[in-house]
Amino acid sequence: MTVTIEYEAAERLDLPYEEIIKNVIEESVDYVECPYDTEVNVLLTDNEGIREINRDMREIDNPTDVLSFPMCDFETPGDFSGLEETPEEYFNPDTGELMLGDIVISVEKVKEQAEKFGHSETRELAFLVAHSMLHLSGYDHMEDGERLEMERMQSEILERRGYRR
Repeated sequence: MTVTIEYEAAERLDLPYEEIIKNVIEESVDYVECPYDTEVNVLLTDNEGIREINRDMREIDNPTDVLSFPMCDFETPGDFSGLEETPEEYFNPDTGELMLGDIVISVEKVKEQAEKFGHSETRELAFLVAHSMLHLSGYDHMEDGERLEMERMQSEILERRGYRR
């Protein structure tokens, strides 16, 4: 598994963010039973940086907490079975790893939301990574049923690694 983490925010997270990110990515990949070694890129930025990405990629000119950019097209969420049919699209030719996609997180939102929801910054960071990893695995929350399913899955991923409120 390759996890690349870039830190572009001026504000620092006073926690072992690399360890937390890698832990949650690993647990998420295990949870969805991905049969491949994976590659995920994570960018930690500030509100302005994520606002620009949100504006450029989604035409929403506001900061958000996390953005997910999946590299795989899933017919069914969490179903990795069809990806080998076009390996040149989904697998890194140098490593053979499945390129799941990119995660962008606002450090400022991690801090703001941890305070707002009354839990630690560690838990908030872990939650945002788990949420994004489910998106990278084809899950979404546009309808109530999907939202409830994602919430259940996020809770289970976090619980399995001990990230509690």
